[in-house]
Amino acid sequence: MFHMGWFLSYQVQSWRDAWAGRGSTEWVSPDIYIDMARALERAGFDYLMFEDGCFVPDSYGSSRDYFLRNASAVPKHDPLILLATLARATSHIGLIATMTTTFYPPFIAARLMATLDHLSGGRVGANLVTSHNIRTAQNYGLSEQIEHDQRYAIAGEWVDAVTALWDSWEPGAVQADLESGVFTDPAKVHPVDFAGPHFRTRGPLNIPGGPQGRPVICQAGGSPAGRDFGARYADTILAQVGSVEQMKAFREDISERAAAHGRDPRDVKVLFIASFVIADTDAAAEEIYRRQAAATQANIEANLVAMSYASGKDFAQYDLDAPIPDVRTNAARATTEHHLQLRDGAKTLRDIAEKPVHTVRFTGSPDTVAGQMGEAMQHAGGDGYLVSGPVNRRYIAEIADGLGPALRRRGLIRDKYAQPTLRGNLREF
Repeated sequence: MFHMGWFLSYQVQSWRDAWAGRGSTEWVSPDIYIDMARALERAGFDYLMFEDGCFVPDSYGSSRDYFLRNASAVPKHDPLILLATLARATSHIGLIATMTTTFYPPFIAARLMATLDHLSGGRVGANLVTSHNIRTAQNYGLSEQIEHDQRYAIAGEWVDAVTALWDSWEPGAVQADLESGVFTDPAKVHPVDFAGPHFRTRGPLNIPGGPQGRPVICQAGGSPAGRDFGARYADTILAQVGSVEQMKAFREDISERAAAHGRDPRDVKVLFIASFVIADTDAAAEEIYRRQAAATQANIEANLVAMSYASGKDFAQYDLDAPIPDVRTNAARATTEHHLQLRDGAKTLRDIAEKPVHTVRFTGSPDTVAGQMGEAMQHAGGDGYLVSGPVNRRYIAEIADGLGPALRRRGLIRDKYAQPTLRGNLREF
């Protein structure tokens, strides 16, 4: 069996697509996300993971124009607030929102996540990022972004500080004893007095830990520093790779790093971002994919924008027919490298920009796709998949009501939730 999640943003969704519905306005309200969470809970998904960013991009064409005109990564709401609403509307599915370790003070982060853990009954997690973009740094008062690997060193200290705050209330500290008149046993609540090179916090937290004690930690960095951080701290890691062999290599690398940190590698669940084209028949699905690939090839600009966003470098400045440029960045290094990977004989930037970014792809009828997923996971030895695709009700139904039952019939995903918490369900198998 393997785990399933969905990777998305709290932003404008499919506002110009044929099946967008009222996407140009509905993205603001929680309704479509509630419908989505309930559908995926019915399908047995482990979690929804919301990425985030705290800036208006202006890397492509050295301007904000493309991003604003096309609703590309902006506008974008804060997903942490959405989690409380989704928790109220669901009972089992996990809910993960992105939080930046570079700019969130540990006390605020620990209190926010502990509160959400209580509100959800132990079903939340934080996707920890170091905020790659220089505009984010400037929005938080810095003139330049901190060096890439140093951001991960800071993130490690941040997790230690937040964990100390979550642990500042012992289990059983809240007694609510009517006979003695004691609500909280003072002997079981402790100052933290955390002091490091980057963070200081006295503690204790002013609320007890939630049902999970420590909310689930998620991580998506693919650089060596990012992988090591995830292997040391994360409960679940998101990975973007282009083939089953790369899936296998990534899982093995994380297992080695986790063991080196004294952890059981099985406690670090690696989910691979995957794209899906599903239809009634394999032939129909292949035709849909052919049309999608043709549309991608025709929209080179959108791919250049994606590369500019990840790297912070303006890809509008490069000659499309020149050799692929050597781009070095202090931003999202692994994502940038993934975009620029030499693949399918690519020699020029145009060759790269005419093809969709490599993810593991599955195409066919629900049963065919379920079989493909099972074979790939058996070979790779990973822990599951993250759906990446348009957030509209048609695609949600294809995954939740088409693919989900096909996976269950093969015994590849759960048919019920065995544990009340997100961490419990992640560790169930």
